[in-house]
Amino acid sequence: MSSGHSAESPCSAVSTLQVLSGKWKWLILYHLFQHPSLRFSELMRRIPGITQRVLTKQLRELEEEGIVERTVYPEVPPRVEYAITPYGQSLRPILDLMHAWGLEHLRRKAERAHQEPKL
Repeated sequence: MSSGHSAESPCSAVSTLQVLSGKWKWLILYHLFQHPSLRFSELMRRIPGITQRVLTKQLRELEEEGIVERTVYPEVPPRVEYAITPYGQSLRPILDLMHAWGLEHLRRKAERAHQEPKL
């Protein structure tokens, strides 16, 4: 990984982080990886604290990047489902590694907190 990147030509890691930036995108992807497809209301229920506006915005951004696909069914009332695209599936190993790193990080933090002397 090269450290000589500019704003015009960011390193690939920066590019990846730009696509996946946003407080909720990782949770959205987590739930979509767990289920073949989810309706908007199901995602809202599974992600406590997210607003309808923010979920809509984050899903649109993921859709624009080709990571999530939106399917609208011609029913009354309309049914909309979201799913990970084949391209989006390529993020799975990255998310798995980040999950593993996060677990190790939390374990280390807890270990250090336990070892600190009490004042």
